[in-house]
Amino acid sequence: MSRSDALQGVAEFLAVAEQASFRRAAGVLGVTPAAVSQAVRALELRTGVALFHRTTRKVGLTEAGEALKARLAPAMADMTAAFDRLDDFRSRPQGHLRLTVPRLAVDLVMVPVLPVLRRLYPEVTVEVAVQDAAVDLADEGFDAGIRIGEFIARDMITLALTRDFHWVVAGTPGYFDTHGRPSEPRALLDGHDCIRYRYPTSGMIYRWEFERATEAFRLDPPGATIVNDAALMRELALAGLGLIYAADLQIADDLAAGRLETVLADWLPVSDGLRLYFPDRSRNQPKLRAFIDVARRVLRERAVALPASGREDRA
Repeated sequence: MSRSDALQGVAEFLAVAEQASFRRAAGVLGVTPAAVSQAVRALELRTGVALFHRTTRKVGLTEAGEALKARLAPAMADMTAAFDRLDDFRSRPQGHLRLTVPRLAVDLVMVPVLPVLRRLYPEVTVEVAVQDAAVDLADEGFDAGIRIGEFIARDMITLALTRDFHWVVAGTPGYFDTHGRPSEPRALLDGHDCIRYRYPTSGMIYRWEFERATEAFRLDPPGATIVNDAALMRELALAGLGLIYAADLQIADDLAAGRLETVLADWLPVSDGLRLYFPDRSRNQPKLRAFIDVARRVLRERAVALPASGREDRA
């Protein structure tokens, strides 16, 4: 007997055993008495055992029926509880949320958002993998990811978490006192020390991007220091070691406090900000919706997010 065959008629059998009546069992199940009788008879034929004593006045379990009920009733209760648990997953945020995020999103998004998420939704556990490389969410078992918008696959649902990035070249006031301020990008090649960034995955050195009017180009500036971590790059710039190329939101506090200053503003591009992305099938997961709601609120209060639109887009 196959597993699917074994389950046929079980609900009807248990209902009749509980109600001691085919008619009352049919009322509980929302079907006709004939349908209940047919399902029970088919179960008896498959098992080769009579499960009920039938008389014109009452229905009672046989010894075999009593033994079967004793085993099946707890199992059916467990099955019902299991499906009720699925209802909880549909309605209440809980479970394990796995996110892949770039280093850039750690301080801008995860650090302010996660404490609020955990406080409001204690039944949601969160796993964050910090990685700058592109990731296949399904293959790696992630519920969602965060990346700069232009690097997200077009079949994903995306939600803007921050405003667009204005890229800047920045250094300390002391650095500019010593080395002067470049008037145009190519002046970086003459007497300046730049802190360069190597991609952890590809190993390539990032070339700084510039554009103005119809002119656009990339520059590999000189520098004695190469790092593969944006946070370290910022710390070294604050120590006066050289110039960095960074997103304005990444060093917004340093700029506001005067610890860092910018140059070449007319030559620097604007790009997509950070976006949450996920496949369409994940859209209605309560745990993901909880993260989205908290992130929107927290980031808006920190003035790094776009104005609320409530809109999700394809990438």
